[in-house]
Amino acid sequence: MSAFVLNCRPLSSLRRTFSSGAACPTRKCVRALSCSAACSQFQEAQGSTGLTGKMDRFGGVTVDLTVSSVPQNISESAFSSLLHDSLTQWRAEEKVAVWLRIPISLSRCAAAASTHGFTFHHAKSDHSVMSLWLGQGENRLPGFATHQVGVAGAVVDESNGKVLVVQDRNKTKNAWKFPGGLSDPGENIGVTAVREVFEETGVRSEFKSLLSVRQQHNHPGAFGMSDLYLICRLSPLSYHIDFCQHECLRCEWLQLEELAQTSATTPITSRVARLLLHGLRHGFKNIDLTMEEMPAVYSGIFYQLYHRPLPDNDAEISDTERSDPGWLLTAGASHSEEMLLAN
Repeated sequence: MSAFVLNCRPLSSLRRTFSSGAACPTRKCVRALSCSAACSQFQEAQGSTGLTGKMDRFGGVTVDLTVSSVPQNISESAFSSLLHDSLTQWRAEEKVAVWLRIPISLSRCAAAASTHGFTFHHAKSDHSVMSLWLGQGENRLPGFATHQVGVAGAVVDESNGKVLVVQDRNKTKNAWKFPGGLSDPGENIGVTAVREVFEETGVRSEFKSLLSVRQQHNHPGAFGMSDLYLICRLSPLSYHIDFCQHECLRCEWLQLEELAQTSATTPITSRVARLLLHGLRHGFKNIDLTMEEMPAVYSGIFYQLYHRPLPDNDAEISDTERSDPGWLLTAGASHSEEMLLAN
């Protein structure tokens, strides 16, 4: 079984310059993925006297009660009987797992399913998903999403060395920080950074690079799960501040030198301020993780890869070099000669 991963927004929605939406919404909550294991290619798996499900390529069956013909007034005992018959047949057919999607209106079916060994896998606002391992050995079903993703935008005005910072209204310590928030399901991190900056400060910006990644486990704000916090470098498209009074106590353009030295900030903000100062003085190419859209192994799907820029002379390998199996050895020998001459 393939593991669950964090959703990404379809890259057809990616713009060369990330744009932002309406300012200061109230929809900042933890969001998670939708349903189960690799459901892109389904076949029907119907019990002769039981429930109808969809079979995935791993040998699992998904029964979706949100769209099934199960009566809305079905009793717990009647559903238990249907499920029993279906499980008997699916075990005989050597299915390896069953996923059961249950809407809130049929939540009594969850209690019935639990008597057959089903356990909760995850839940969303209008339904829950239960699972049951039927295969041999220990349960090998993938767990649900393990991380939430927070993204902040460091908007740097290169003309004067200032950066846009805010103080959160609901924090116990009024520390300067970069504006940001949780990434929506399917939203690219650059889009999140631009959106959050605009929602909190009213300043429009465009994505330039990824600067840092922080991973923290057992995060209090993530219901005890792990948290990824990414800080992006943004370039301002506007400069007038009209910050969200509900979320922010203060918002200012602050000198990077001051942000790097002040005690009225967090360790990660201070560190990234120092990183940005280095970029201003020596070039952002020395600190940026740039983004490139690349094709995935799955047909028609793309992803975003972030990495340090390749040197210009290493950016491309010619077709002639690719056809020569000894080009790597030649390149390595040339590099060794250069090192000897340099020393």
